[in-house]
Parts: sequence; structure tokens; C-alpha cells
Amino acid sequence: MSGRASPASPGNPFSVRTVLALVLFGAAVFVALLWMIGSGLASGPANNGGSHAGGKGLNGYAALAQFLGKRGYAVSLSRSAETLDDPGLLILTPPQNAKGEDIEQIVAKRRRIGPTLVVTPKWMAGPAGKNGKRGWVQLGGSAAPRWQGFLDQVSVRIGPGAGRWSAQGLSGALPVPATVETGTGRGLEPLVMDRNGGLLAAYLQDDGYYPALERIALQTAWEPGDEDDLYPLIVVFEPDLLDNYGMAGKENALLADRLVAAALGGAPRKVVFDLTLNGLGRSANLLTLAFTPPYLAATLCLLLAALAVGWRAFLRFGPPLAATRAIAFGKRPLVANAAGLIRCTRRLHLVARPYADATRERIARSLGLPRAASPEAAEAAIDKALAQRLPASEPFSTLAARLRAASRPLAILRAAQALHSLERTLRR
Repeated sequence: MSGRASPASPGNPFSVRTVLALVLFGAAVFVALLWMIGSGLASGPANNGGSHAGGKGLNGYAALAQFLGKRGYAVSLSRSAETLDDPGLLILTPPQNAKGEDIEQIVAKRRRIGPTLVVTPKWMAGPAGKNGKRGWVQLGGSAAPRWQGFLDQVSVRIGPGAGRWSAQGLSGALPVPATVETGTGRGLEPLVMDRNGGLLAAYLQDDGYYPALERIALQTAWEPGDEDDLYPLIVVFEPDLLDNYGMAGKENALLADRLVAAALGGAPRKVVFDLTLNGLGRSANLLTLAFTPPYLAATLCLLLAALAVGWRAFLRFGPPLAATRAIAFGKRPLVANAAGLIRCTRRLHLVARPYADATRERIARSLGLPRAASPEAAEAAIDKALAQRLPASEPFSTLAARLRAASRPLAILRAAQALHSLERTLRR
């Protein structure tokens, strides 16, 4: 048994409401911390000046991700290697120091799952300085990637270009004509060229046939014909076609829209930007699983159970009251407990004969009869005394025999009450 403490007592400076508010605030902060750790918010912001979809600097691709989202695509930024197997278009933006074996492993697996678009890096970027916002960068030079183990038959070159790019029905300007990245190699089919014939974007022509890519205006879409067909691999050698620097132009936005639609063809309108190759990947942990379906249901149940326990603890607030004994002292509780036990066991008929014998012994002592007398003699003496005092009453022996012969609870109760009334009358 428990009781509440008073709202404010001399020995306790905190009221019940204050303690409740502190407990609820601490619980909410703890759950929020767990959620932040599980969802990856504690691992740092993605806008760190890198050349990926989370970067908002000139070399980043945040504008492309935002643009595709507004165009109706389901866009997501992946920090886990498990999501790279999802259907849709996977866009890889590896840095210069990425391992070619890692890129090849991802791309080779994707050829049976969905299309892949790889953007080669070019710019060497550093922090913008004190006057720049978070994620802003300062371009300090260019460097071509060296991905040994990935498309080794393709070479990349950085140098002066014509300053404008062209595709079927589209044309636009490059932001830095003096630094243009082009590619050459076996098996590349051009998608975007510059005026000097440099290859800015291409797809790998292997065992597949992609009419939508050949007609980048996309009047028709392609679909794999059988299990042997491969999904397309597109390589964008000039990153300024799709990065934030180039997406400032309307023509580049139209090119990105057509290029993504051409790569998807008949696949689901889903685009995944990979961040693992840029060093922003994270592995799944128990907290991540706890806030991810279907384990989220179990987490919610645990939180509700904790809330119920906390509410119970709040109701228990304050010093406990003095507990009472389960069985009180005295004859009355003892008799009540014994009677309750007999009633629960339904053995009332077993107490009829002992009750009649005990009543006879008490009456015999009150009348001063000899103790050595037999039960029959004692009952005969009681009947004789009763006939002298109450001639109209039934003899004791008759009432005792009726009680001993009773079997039903009501008959036993009535016979016992009659004996008890007779005993009280003789004691007066």
C-alpha cells in the first residue's frame, strides 16, 4: 500500500510536478539521442565540401538530387552498402583516391539489378574560408582519377576544350572551358560531345542494346529482353555537366533530366546517390535496426512499457504508509479465517457432530454435571434440567441428534442456531 507525498514538504524541495517534468524531459532526451545515433545524425553532416550528393559546394551534386526530386523521382542518399542493391538508377560519384576494385564490384553487381551512372571527379577543392558558408569550397586545381581495376580500357584526360557541349537536340556552355575532362576508350558510345569532338559522356556498349540512350531525347524506353541482357552503364567524364557548378545553367538541368530518364528506361523512377565511396558510409547497428521496420514495432512496445512503468512509479511517489498484518491478532479473526476455509472447501457437514459435542460439554460444565458421565447420561441430565426450567422447549438430545443428522448447509445452520440459542438460555 502506498500514498502520495504532499505537493511541497519541508524535507523535500521538489514537488511532484517538478519531479515528473524532470523525468519526462530526461526520457525524451534519451529516446531522441538513441534515434539520432540509430538514424546516423550523430555521424556528422553530409555537407562537408565533398564531391557527392550531400555536398552543396561547386563540386557537389546536391542540386542534381534536389532537381530530380522535384521532377518526381524517388531520390535517396545511401550511406549503407545494403541499399546499393535496390532497383532504380544508382549514381556513383567516387573521389580521385577511390579504389577501382570497389567501384568495379558495385558496378558488376548492378548490371543485373539496374542501371548505373558513374561521374568521374575533376576538381581539387578546399574550404572556402571564413566568409563562406558550410559546405562551400574553393577550387584549387584539377586532377584526373586513376581507378585501377575499373574500366582499364578507358583513359581520361583534362585540358582545354571548346567551351560548349552538345547532345541530340541540346547544347550548353561549360563553366570553365580551360579545364575540360574527356574520355576515350574501346566500347564507349557517345552521348554528350564538345565542339572539338571530345567525349564528355558515354555509355558502355557491350551485350545490351539501349535505344533510349541512342536517342537521348527519349521517345521510347528500353527494357531488358531476357536474363542475359545487362542494364546500362553510363560514364559522365565531365563532372561540370551535372555538379552544382554546371547545374546553374538551364541546359544542364534539361540534359540531366533526359540522361536520367534514358538510363532508367522502363525501370522504377528511383534514384539512389551513393555516399559510401566518399567516406560517408556507416554499417548497420542495433540502434539502426531498432528504429527500422519491422523492428520499430518492438521498439514502440518497449517505449510504451517503459511509460507504463514510469507512470506507476509516479503514482508511488512519496513515503509508503505503514503496512497492516495480513491476519490480525485475536479470536475473532482466527474464527473468521477458519470458517472461511471450511466454507471454501465445502466441508461444513464435518463440523456438525463436533459442534454438537462441544455444546454438550459446555452446558454440562455450566450445570455442574459430573465429568465422568457418558455422553448419553450427560444429554439425559441436560434434558431433565431443561424440562424443569423451560418445559415448552425441545429436549437437548433431540436438537443435537437433528444437527448430527443434517447434511445440507442450510439444515446444519438452522440446527446449530437452535443449539446455540438453547445454550444461551440455559446460561442465564
